[in-house]
Amino acid sequence: MTEILTPQDIARRTAAAAEAAVAAGRELGLTVTDARVLYELFSVVVHLAPSPVVARIPTVLSRHVSLDSLAHRQRAELDVARWLAGQGVPVIPPSPLVPAEPVRRDGFSMTFWQFVEEDRDKRTDYAANAAITADLHAALRTYPGELSFLSAVEPEFIEEGLATLAESPDLVDPADLDRARREWQVLAPLVRSRATFEERFPHIDLQPIHGDSPPANVFSGVDGDLYSDFELVTLGPVEWDLAQLGPELEAAYDQQARANGMRPLDEDVLRFVNAVGMLRIIAALTLVPQLPALRGYLTPTIEQWRTTAFAGGLAG
Repeated sequence: MTEILTPQDIARRTAAAAEAAVAAGRELGLTVTDARVLYELFSVVVHLAPSPVVARIPTVLSRHVSLDSLAHRQRAELDVARWLAGQGVPVIPPSPLVPAEPVRRDGFSMTFWQFVEEDRDKRTDYAANAAITADLHAALRTYPGELSFLSAVEPEFIEEGLATLAESPDLVDPADLDRARREWQVLAPLVRSRATFEERFPHIDLQPIHGDSPPANVFSGVDGDLYSDFELVTLGPVEWDLAQLGPELEAAYDQQARANGMRPLDEDVLRFVNAVGMLRIIAALTLVPQLPALRGYLTPTIEQWRTTAFAGGLAG
């Protein structure tokens, strides 16, 4: 059986991440006397009060992610967020009080962001967030930095995950794993090669995109909504940012995209990104030992996946 972290284990991990953030913040010259954890799931987010700085410390990571590769990803995130803020785009920016660089401390790699007070009374409107994702895409089109093609898919994560699950029958139904492995054989070439993707979808333009479901990563600040969490920023089709979100949110995006003079979402590419997104969800079962609550989020989606066309209907 796979060893599952207990609530006590997770509490110790959270405390260690928070302590590392406090120590790193003080070394950077911040006054930190009343730090508090604001949020924890895949990362621990700590307000280094009274300084107006938030540290984000990723704590639930797959085995293929090293501190070096994590820092590389974090540098891209910091650069994109800083650039967007400079363009006047509503985004949570890196903290101006410390260098915009990831900091390594006590086995963690962390980044520092400007503290923004949350509007806790506002209910999340995912359709509205999908619409403003089109505005984000419009802004990102001119981002000058270099980004890798579909790095947000993390093909190493999928491949490592499917291999690990073969040794963890308590985490996955063998029939599901067999289907996932066969689907990956179909989809992997389109993920790993920009040329192969463009040959299959010659009419689709590629651009910088958020990479991690921006409609779910709009922060409700007291002074307005802000884009956040660009940890998986990548070059790809805009459809990737709407993967697994369904017709209602797709329609909300399309309406705003047309208003911006941009193309609507492409049905063929949506099938592709939805199929790839499902394989990431299957692979995410390997993270359940680190984050047991994750199983409850993944199981309903996997059950729905069993009813869908093999590899999004792209195998033919």
